[in-house]
Amino acid sequence: MPFKPVIPAGSGKPLAPYSPGATADGVVYVSGTLALDKNNDVVAPDDATAQTRHVLETIKSVLETAGGSMADVAFNHIFLSDWKHYAPMNAVYAEYFPGDKPARYCIQCGLVKPGAVVEIASIAHIAK
Repeated sequence: MPFKPVIPAGSGKPLAPYSPGATADGVVYVSGTLALDKNNDVVAPDDATAQTRHVLETIKSVLETAGGSMADVAFNHIFLSDWKHYAPMNAVYAEYFPGDKPARYCIQCGLVKPGAVVEIASIAHIAK
């Protein structure tokens, strides 16, 4: 089955050639998401709490555009620029996943934009 791009209304232009999300056979794949405004500038540079909230709201928007919700997320890929951001990221993350938690991994690595400290990519199953 071919995939279908998912682009929420009002989305800014991606930094590179990709879509914010894609659906295929009831699964939504959300691209790696940074805390960027519509001009691709980093929101709240070096603030893991604000960036995590912005990233998860963006992911939520992609999922809702595809007909799903955060409750449909089965797996998250989390990237942090430094381990000092782990606790603040987890505090916000827990707000968005209050019940059963999706599987995930979290690694420390360099991110594509200076000032970006959190990036998350998600996989959700929305087949009914």
